[in-house]
Amino acid sequence: MAVRLCSIAGTSLAPSSEPVRLRRFLPVCQLSGDREPSGASPDAPGRLQRSPAEEFSSLALVFRRRLLVGIASASLVAVGANFAGVTSTVLGLAPEAGRTLRLDVLYPIEGYSRCWDPSFGFEFIYPATWVGDQRLLYRAAGRAELERSLDPPPLNSSPRRKSSIEPVAAFGPPGSTGELNVSVIVTPVPLDFAIEAFGGAKGVGETLIKKISGSGRPGIEATLIDSKAIPDSQSNIMYYNLEFEVESPSFRRHNVAVCTAHNGRLFTLNAQTPESEWQSVKDTFYRIANSFRLLDM
Repeated sequence: MAVRLCSIAGTSLAPSSEPVRLRRFLPVCQLSGDREPSGASPDAPGRLQRSPAEEFSSLALVFRRRLLVGIASASLVAVGANFAGVTSTVLGLAPEAGRTLRLDVLYPIEGYSRCWDPSFGFEFIYPATWVGDQRLLYRAAGRAELERSLDPPPLNSSPRRKSSIEPVAAFGPPGSTGELNVSVIVTPVPLDFAIEAFGGAKGVGETLIKKISGSGRPGIEATLIDSKAIPDSQSNIMYYNLEFEVESPSFRRHNVAVCTAHNGRLFTLNAQTPESEWQSVKDTFYRIANSFRLLDM
Protein backbone atom coordinates (compact mmCIF):
# COMPACT_ATOMS: atom_id res chain seq x y z
CA MET A 1 0.00 0.00 0.00
CA ALA A 2 1.41 3.41 -1.01
CA VAL A 3 2.06 5.77 1.86
CA ARG A 4 0.67 9.33 1.38
CA LEU A 5 2.78 12.15 2.95
CA CYS A 6 1.80 15.74 3.80
CA SER A 7 4.60 18.41 3.86
CA ILE A 8 4.06 21.22 6.33
CA ALA A 9 6.69 23.83 7.15
CA GLY A 10 9.70 21.68 6.43
CA THR A 11 8.52 18.33 8.04
CA SER A 12 7.11 15.26 6.46
CA LEU A 13 4.23 13.79 8.42
CA ALA A 14 3.33 10.15 7.87
CA PRO A 15 0.17 8.48 9.13
CA SER A 16 0.22 7.48 12.78
CA SER A 17 0.90 3.89 11.85
CA GLU A 18 4.25 4.91 10.35
CA PRO A 19 7.13 6.39 12.36
CA VAL A 20 7.58 10.14 11.98
CA ARG A 21 10.65 10.97 9.86
CA LEU A 22 12.08 14.47 9.70
CA ARG A 23 13.97 15.45 6.59
CA ARG A 24 15.35 18.61 5.07
CA PHE A 25 13.78 19.78 1.88
CA LEU A 26 13.57 22.82 -0.36
CA PRO A 27 10.25 24.66 -0.43
CA VAL A 28 8.41 24.13 -3.64
CA CYS A 29 8.23 27.91 -4.34
CA GLN A 30 11.71 29.17 -3.45
CA LEU A 31 12.22 32.87 -4.23
CA SER A 32 15.23 33.68 -6.30
CA GLY A 33 17.99 35.08 -4.12
CA ASP A 34 17.01 33.08 -0.97
CA ARG A 35 19.86 31.56 0.90
CA GLU A 36 20.66 27.91 0.46
CA PRO A 37 19.50 25.79 3.38
CA SER A 38 22.17 24.76 5.81
CA GLY A 39 23.77 21.49 4.93
CA ALA A 40 22.48 21.41 1.35
CA SER A 41 24.72 19.64 -1.05
CA PRO A 42 26.53 22.02 -3.42
CA ASP A 43 26.25 19.41 -6.16
CA ALA A 44 22.51 18.98 -5.80
CA PRO A 45 20.76 19.63 -9.09
CA GLY A 46 18.90 22.99 -9.41
CA ARG A 47 20.77 24.59 -6.51
CA LEU A 48 23.11 27.58 -7.10
CA GLN A 49 26.25 28.27 -5.13
CA ARG A 50 26.41 31.95 -3.94
CA SER A 51 29.42 33.80 -2.51
CA PRO A 52 29.16 35.61 0.89
CA ALA A 53 29.28 38.95 -0.94
CA GLU A 54 26.26 37.97 -3.02
CA GLU A 55 24.40 36.60 -0.04
CA PHE A 56 24.84 39.81 2.00
CA SER A 57 24.54 42.30 -0.87
CA SER A 58 20.94 43.15 0.02
CA LEU A 59 21.91 43.79 3.64
CA ALA A 60 24.79 46.00 2.54
CA LEU A 61 22.42 48.05 0.41
CA VAL A 62 20.07 48.55 3.36
CA PHE A 63 23.00 49.50 5.60
CA ARG A 64 24.29 52.10 3.13
CA ARG A 65 20.81 53.59 2.76
CA ARG A 66 20.34 53.87 6.50
CA LEU A 67 23.83 55.34 6.91
CA LEU A 68 23.06 58.06 4.34
CA VAL A 69 19.76 58.87 6.03
CA GLY A 70 21.53 59.10 9.40
CA ILE A 71 24.21 61.41 8.02
CA ALA A 72 21.57 63.61 6.38
CA SER A 73 19.56 63.84 9.61
CA ALA A 74 22.66 64.70 11.62
CA SER A 75 23.59 67.35 9.07
CA LEU A 76 20.17 68.98 9.35
CA VAL A 77 20.53 69.13 13.14
CA ALA A 78 24.01 70.61 12.83
CA VAL A 79 22.87 73.20 10.30
CA GLY A 80 19.79 74.16 12.29
CA ALA A 81 21.80 74.64 15.49
CA ASN A 82 24.93 76.03 13.78
CA PHE A 83 26.83 73.34 15.71
CA ALA A 84 30.57 74.11 15.69
CA GLY A 85 29.89 76.83 13.13
CA VAL A 86 28.74 74.34 10.46
CA THR A 87 25.96 76.58 9.15
CA SER A 88 28.14 79.68 9.03
CA THR A 89 30.82 77.72 7.15
CA VAL A 90 28.32 76.46 4.59
CA LEU A 91 26.81 79.92 4.11
CA GLY A 92 30.31 81.32 3.69
CA LEU A 93 30.63 79.31 0.47
CA ALA A 94 28.01 81.58 -1.14
CA PRO A 95 27.92 84.67 1.12
CA GLU A 96 25.99 86.97 -1.22
CA ALA A 97 23.17 84.43 -1.63
CA GLY A 98 22.92 84.03 2.15
CA ARG A 99 22.86 87.79 2.69
CA THR A 100 20.20 88.25 0.01
CA LEU A 101 18.01 85.81 1.94
CA ARG A 102 18.97 87.58 5.21
CA LEU A 103 20.15 84.31 6.72
CA ASP A 104 22.82 86.30 8.56
CA VAL A 105 20.08 87.52 10.90
CA LEU A 106 20.29 84.00 12.41
CA TYR A 107 23.75 82.75 11.43
CA PRO A 108 26.91 84.86 11.00
CA ILE A 109 28.30 84.97 7.46
CA GLU A 110 32.01 85.68 7.08
CA GLY A 111 32.12 86.96 10.65
CA TYR A 112 29.19 89.40 10.38
CA SER A 113 25.62 89.31 11.68
CA ARG A 114 22.69 91.42 10.45
CA CYS A 115 20.61 93.92 12.38
CA TRP A 116 17.21 93.80 10.66
CA ASP A 117 14.63 96.18 12.14
CA PRO A 118 11.31 96.13 10.25
CA SER A 119 9.62 98.35 12.84
CA PHE A 120 11.85 101.31 11.95
CA GLY A 121 12.67 100.06 8.46
CA PHE A 122 16.47 99.64 8.23
CA GLU A 123 19.19 97.00 8.22
CA PHE A 124 22.98 96.75 8.39
CA ILE A 125 25.65 94.22 9.25
CA TYR A 126 28.03 94.32 12.21
CA PRO A 127 30.76 92.03 13.64
CA ALA A 128 29.25 88.80 14.94
CA THR A 129 31.31 89.07 18.14
CA TRP A 130 29.62 92.34 19.08
CA VAL A 131 26.59 92.39 21.36
CA GLY A 132 23.62 94.68 21.84
CA ASP A 133 24.07 97.71 24.08
CA GLN A 134 22.68 96.54 27.41
CA ARG A 135 21.94 100.08 28.60
CA LEU A 136 19.85 100.65 25.49
CA LEU A 137 17.95 97.42 26.10
CA TYR A 138 17.25 98.35 29.73
CA ARG A 139 15.96 101.79 28.73
CA ALA A 140 13.75 100.24 26.04
CA ALA A 141 12.36 97.79 28.60
CA GLY A 142 11.66 100.65 31.00
CA ARG A 143 9.80 102.63 28.35
CA ALA A 144 7.73 99.60 27.43
CA GLU A 145 6.84 99.08 31.09
CA LEU A 146 5.65 102.68 31.39
CA GLU A 147 3.55 102.34 28.26
CA ARG A 148 1.90 99.21 29.66
CA SER A 149 1.16 100.81 33.02
CA LEU A 150 -2.51 100.84 34.00
CA ASP A 151 -2.10 103.69 36.49
CA PRO A 152 -3.55 107.06 35.32
CA PRO A 153 -1.07 109.96 35.06
CA PRO A 154 -1.11 112.61 37.81
CA LEU A 155 -3.45 115.53 37.11
CA ASN A 156 -0.87 118.17 37.96
CA SER A 157 1.84 116.83 35.66
CA SER A 158 2.64 117.97 32.15
CA PRO A 159 3.61 115.60 29.34
CA ARG A 160 7.20 114.55 29.69
CA ARG A 161 9.61 115.61 26.99
CA LYS A 162 12.60 113.64 25.93
CA SER A 163 15.80 115.19 27.15
CA SER A 164 17.82 113.59 24.37
CA ILE A 165 17.40 111.49 21.27
CA GLU A 166 18.34 107.88 21.95
CA PRO A 167 19.48 105.22 19.48
CA VAL A 168 16.98 102.57 18.42
CA ALA A 169 19.82 100.06 17.87
CA ALA A 170 23.39 99.88 19.19
CA PHE A 171 26.11 97.21 19.14
CA GLY A 172 29.65 97.02 20.45
CA PRO A 173 32.28 94.62 21.78
CA PRO A 174 31.26 92.81 24.98
CA GLY A 175 32.47 94.52 28.12
CA SER A 176 33.25 97.80 26.34
CA THR A 177 32.43 101.22 27.79
CA GLY A 178 30.72 102.55 24.67
CA GLU A 179 33.76 104.27 23.18
CA LEU A 180 33.70 101.70 20.34
CA ASN A 181 30.24 100.99 18.94
CA VAL A 182 27.76 101.45 16.10
CA SER A 183 24.30 102.93 16.63
CA VAL A 184 21.28 104.09 14.63
CA ILE A 185 19.14 107.10 15.47
CA VAL A 186 15.75 107.66 13.82
CA THR A 187 14.14 111.10 14.17
CA PRO A 188 10.88 112.45 12.70
CA VAL A 189 11.13 115.14 10.01
CA PRO A 190 8.59 116.81 7.71
CA LEU A 191 7.47 114.66 4.80
CA ASP A 192 8.96 117.15 2.34
CA PHE A 193 12.33 117.14 4.13
CA ALA A 194 15.23 116.51 1.70
CA ILE A 195 18.88 116.18 2.66
CA GLU A 196 19.79 117.34 -0.82
CA ALA A 197 18.73 120.85 0.24
CA PHE A 198 21.98 121.14 2.22
CA GLY A 199 24.00 121.19 -0.99
CA GLY A 200 25.22 117.68 -1.83
CA ALA A 201 27.57 115.39 0.06
CA LYS A 202 30.00 118.10 1.16
CA GLY A 203 27.17 120.37 2.28
CA VAL A 204 25.60 117.56 4.32
CA GLY A 205 28.96 116.82 5.94
CA GLU A 206 29.65 120.44 6.80
CA THR A 207 26.16 120.87 8.27
CA LEU A 208 26.71 117.86 10.51
CA ILE A 209 30.13 119.16 11.61
CA LYS A 210 28.63 122.56 12.53
CA LYS A 211 25.93 120.88 14.62
CA ILE A 212 28.50 118.79 16.51
CA SER A 213 30.82 121.73 17.11
CA GLY A 214 27.91 123.93 18.16
CA SER A 215 26.29 121.37 20.42
CA GLY A 216 26.92 123.54 23.47
CA ARG A 217 29.50 121.26 25.05
CA PRO A 218 32.69 123.23 25.76
CA GLY A 219 35.83 122.31 23.85
CA ILE A 220 34.12 120.07 21.26
CA GLU A 221 35.58 120.38 17.77
CA ALA A 222 34.67 118.29 14.72
CA THR A 223 36.63 117.97 11.46
CA LEU A 224 35.22 116.58 8.22
CA ILE A 225 37.56 114.08 6.53
CA ASP A 226 35.49 112.69 3.64
CA SER A 227 31.94 112.81 2.29
CA LYS A 228 30.26 111.06 -0.61
CA ALA A 229 26.75 110.53 -1.96
CA ILE A 230 25.79 106.95 -2.88
CA PRO A 231 22.54 106.56 -4.83
CA ASP A 232 20.40 103.43 -4.69
CA SER A 233 19.00 103.01 -8.19
CA GLN A 234 16.33 100.52 -7.10
CA SER A 235 14.75 102.59 -4.33
CA ASN A 236 15.79 106.08 -5.54
CA ILE A 237 17.16 106.78 -2.06
CA MET A 238 20.40 108.74 -1.62
CA TYR A 239 22.80 107.72 1.14
CA TYR A 240 25.41 110.18 2.41
CA ASN A 241 28.53 108.51 3.79
CA LEU A 242 30.60 110.80 6.03
CA GLU A 243 33.90 110.38 7.84
CA PHE A 244 34.95 112.86 10.52
CA GLU A 245 36.85 113.32 13.76
CA VAL A 246 35.53 114.67 17.05
CA GLU A 247 37.99 116.02 19.57
CA SER A 248 37.69 117.41 23.10
CA PRO A 249 40.04 117.95 26.04
CA SER A 250 39.15 114.45 27.31
CA PHE A 251 38.81 112.32 24.16
CA ARG A 252 39.50 112.05 20.44
CA ARG A 253 37.23 109.88 18.31
CA HIS A 254 37.04 108.78 14.68
CA ASN A 255 33.56 108.43 13.19
CA VAL A 256 31.97 106.96 10.07
CA ALA A 257 28.33 107.92 9.56
CA VAL A 258 25.53 107.38 7.04
CA CYS A 259 22.60 109.79 6.71
CA THR A 260 19.42 109.44 4.67
CA ALA A 261 15.78 110.55 4.85
CA HIS A 262 12.60 108.79 3.74
CA ASN A 263 8.87 109.04 4.49
CA GLY A 264 9.19 111.65 7.24
CA ARG A 265 12.13 110.02 9.02
CA LEU A 266 15.80 110.94 9.20
CA PHE A 267 18.09 107.93 9.65
CA THR A 268 21.62 108.32 10.98
CA LEU A 269 23.99 105.41 11.45
CA ASN A 270 27.16 106.31 13.35
CA ALA A 271 30.18 104.11 14.08
CA GLN A 272 32.70 105.58 16.48
CA THR A 273 36.04 104.50 17.94
CA PRO A 274 38.89 106.06 19.87
CA GLU A 275 41.40 107.51 17.40
CA SER A 276 44.04 105.15 18.80
CA GLU A 277 42.06 102.14 17.52
CA TRP A 278 41.02 103.55 14.14
CA GLN A 279 43.54 101.65 12.01
CA SER A 280 42.42 98.31 13.43
CA VAL A 281 38.69 98.88 12.84
CA LYS A 282 38.50 101.15 9.79
CA ASP A 283 37.78 98.31 7.33
CA THR A 284 35.03 97.07 9.64
CA PHE A 285 33.52 100.56 9.85
CA TYR A 286 33.54 100.99 6.08
CA ARG A 287 31.83 97.64 5.67
CA ILE A 288 29.17 98.50 8.23
CA ALA A 289 28.47 101.86 6.57
CA ASN A 290 28.24 100.40 3.07
CA SER A 291 25.75 97.77 4.27
CA PHE A 292 23.25 100.25 5.75
CA ARG A 293 20.00 100.22 3.77
CA LEU A 294 16.36 101.13 4.27
CA LEU A 295 13.80 98.38 3.90
CA ASP A 296 11.18 98.33 1.18
CA MET A 297 8.05 99.19 3.15
